Amino acid sequence: MVITKAKQPIGIFDSGIGGISIWKEINNLLPNENTIYLSDNYNAPYGQKTKEEIINLSIKNTEFLISKGCKLIVVACNTATTNAIKYLRDNYTIPFIGIEPAIKPASIQTKTGVIGILATKGTLNSSLFEKTSANIDDNITIIEQIGEGLVELIENGKMHSKEMTNLLEKYLNPMLSNKCDSIVLGCTHYPFLIPQIRSIVGPKINIIDSGEAVAIQTKNILQENNILYSSNNNKATNIFYSNKEEIVMQNILKKYKNVIVNYSEF
Repeated sequence: MVITKAKQPIGIFDSGIGGISIWKEINNLLPNENTIYLSDNYNAPYGQKTKEEIINLSIKNTEFLISKGCKLIVVACNTATTNAIKYLRDNYTIPFIGIEPAIKPASIQTKTGVIGILATKGTLNSSLFEKTSANIDDNITIIEQIGEGLVELIENGKMHSKEMTNLLEKYLNPMLSNKCDSIVLGCTHYPFLIPQIRSIVGPKINIIDSGEAVAIQTKNILQENNILYSSNNNKATNIFYSNKEEIVMQNILKKYKNVIVNYSEF
């Protein structure tokens, strides 16, 4: 029974392609695990939606992944985690792993005492984010910045556009002016922008995302539930579902083997 359960896939969902940054870390750490990724591009971005809308979309995504036999679900979306993961954990028996901005590591690593948070409106306005940031040392200054427009540009394949550069400069330069030395990426889409961010902030600023930590937590939860698939003989299958155009997703995943990209009206 345990062996059969272990062979079942890890489910991952996001409002779009951003969670692929999380999938990459999970795939690197657990290459034998089968995965199913759900990209809700049609409803992206979640950051501008109400809490009720985010919960309803998260329920829909969860039901889809459960119907595909997933053994664990990674909510690879900061906005969905901060607004919906409590509801999901209260109403489903499957294990959930969430993702939220890595404020604590940034607060520990900062030398200037100033950290920046680049995130969606939905994440920054959530009660979970408020609770997390309230636990940070009072001597730490947190500069919050809504990354309005960034997700839309990424979803439309405009990661390297002039429009993207202009938005990033607009959002990041005030952080630099206030002596920020650590920038937390509070949306799973944003790690795709690290090269552009680095070109703006320079080599000394610490850029922090949660991908590796989420992968480690995924492995821990799989082990705790005795559903880690440890066989080295497994040729893992990684299936990606999108409910909009798949071309941007295909471009991001083209270097990976054993990847199947499907269109689905979920």
